[in-house]
This record gives sequence, C-alpha cells and structure tokens, in this order.
Amino acid sequence: MSVVLSESLTKRFGKLTAVEDLSFALDAGTITGFLGPNGAGKTTTLRMLLGLAAPTSGKALIFDQPYAQLAGAAHRVGAVLEATDFHPGRTGRDHLRTLSCAVGLPDSRVDEVLRLVELTGAARRRVKGYSLGMRQRLGLASALLGDPELLVLDEPANGLDPEGVRWLRDFLRTFASEGRTVLVSSHVLAEVAQTVDQVLIVNHGRLVVETSLEQLTARVGGSVRVRSPQLPRLAEALHRERIETTFSNDHALLVSGTTSERVGDVAFAAGIPLHELVAEGSSLEDVFLELTSETAP
Repeated sequence: MSVVLSESLTKRFGKLTAVEDLSFALDAGTITGFLGPNGAGKTTTLRMLLGLAAPTSGKALIFDQPYAQLAGAAHRVGAVLEATDFHPGRTGRDHLRTLSCAVGLPDSRVDEVLRLVELTGAARRRVKGYSLGMRQRLGLASALLGDPELLVLDEPANGLDPEGVRWLRDFLRTFASEGRTVLVSSHVLAEVAQTVDQVLIVNHGRLVVETSLEQLTARVGGSVRVRSPQLPRLAEALHRERIETTFSNDHALLVSGTTSERVGDVAFAAGIPLHELVAEGSSLEDVFLELTSETAP
C-alpha cells in the first residue's frame, strides 16, 4: 500500500484547469520533492490530498483513504501549507497548546516538539515577534504534534538561514530513516537536491516526470570527466569507439554519450593510465528548467 496515492487527479476552477490527470504514488520511508514553476498546480494538489479542496475528478488517497475518512488523521498526517496561520498575540507555546488540546494531546507533547524544532528558548515570546524562519519552525512543530507517519510541507525552507536549512535537511532525513514519509513542495532546487530521494515535477497541472533524484540528474546532459597523462591517446581510442570527446580548459577530457565504466574499459584495453574518472550528471536546476521548458504549451 502506498502512503500517498493520486489517481487521475483533476481540479478545474470554471474554465481554468489547475491540475489535470495527475497520478503518482509515495512509499514509506521516502522524501519526495514536489517541484514545478509558479502556477504549476502544486498547492492545489496538496490541498486536494489534505481534503481542503474537492477534486473535479480522480482520487487523492492517504493510507488508502480520502483524508476526510482517515481515522485519527491528526496522529497520522502532519502538514504545513503556509507559515502565517498564527494568532500574533499568542506565544508560540500557547499556539501549540491550543492545537494539542483540540486533538487530545498533553502539554508535555508541546514541550517535546518545541525541543525538536529548537524553539524552546522562544516558546514564551509572542508570535508577532518571530522571524519568518522561527514561524517556519513553529509551523513544523504544529505538524509534528501528533507524531505523524506522513509530513506534507509547502516551502518549509523559506525564510530559514543557512544553519536552519541545514537543520531542516538533517531533521527530514532522520524522520524518513524511521520509516516515515515526507512530501515537500519547494522552489529552492539546490536545497531539494541535497534533501530528497524522489522527485515529482509538474507543469501546467500535468505530471512531467516521477523518478528518483539520481536517475533524474543523470538523464540529461550528463558527461564523464577524465584526466590522464596520455589524454591525446585516450581521445583517439575513444573516437575509434565512436565516443565524442572535448578537451576542457583545465587539462581534462569531457566525454559525452557514454558511462564512466565504458571510458574506463576503453582506457584499460589501450593500456592508458587514468588519474581521474568522474561521472558528472546535470544539476537538478538544469534538468528542471529543461523539462518544464519542454512541456510549455
């Protein structure tokens, strides 16, 4: 059973189609990056998953149930769609106490999640004095109150300083290592590349690609960088195998259209020593821009 399952999910607002025939599945223990340009349908999709918007057609299931029918939803799913849903006059701790009381959790759990997100020192300050990064942490604390199996986060790194971004990355990895699942929507591509292991890319409400991060970054524009004291001989040996090469400005050879294993085999057969052999996939940002450009109408 998939933790999250979208089947032909479609949402129309009058003549505008925000999400169209979107299908994907998330397994336990994974961190999935949900990517797309502004207006791609990411937030609408998350709202349908969480029962905040009804699909025009198709299904959005969490633990094999629509969110509205999920027993004990507050203890299984934690979500943050925006970090502004706070009463400015309340302290951070009182905000969490209000939420915990609504789902029957003790105050001790409030103190636990404040420690988890490293907000204990600011817990008795009013939220109106919080920075955006602190509000992000408070939102995450809210999502963690029920000790959920699934986290759904929309732009959780927004407003965090570099130390906070690193903390968030480590936290999400630890969370997933316990067999739990994370779906994180973000536009900070470089950060997503260091955090997720699965990627969903949508554009104009449609699925562009669903794959692992490793497969995605290797599929477009990848090359192999190789250094050798006999680069001209290596280039000739590769050309005989119909493999394209280019000499770089830093005294290396860039090889395209093949794998590092193949380059190593050719060098070995020709008796050519290698000092460096590195596969260089495209960055997530490069692939993202190319894929979303390809699907533009």
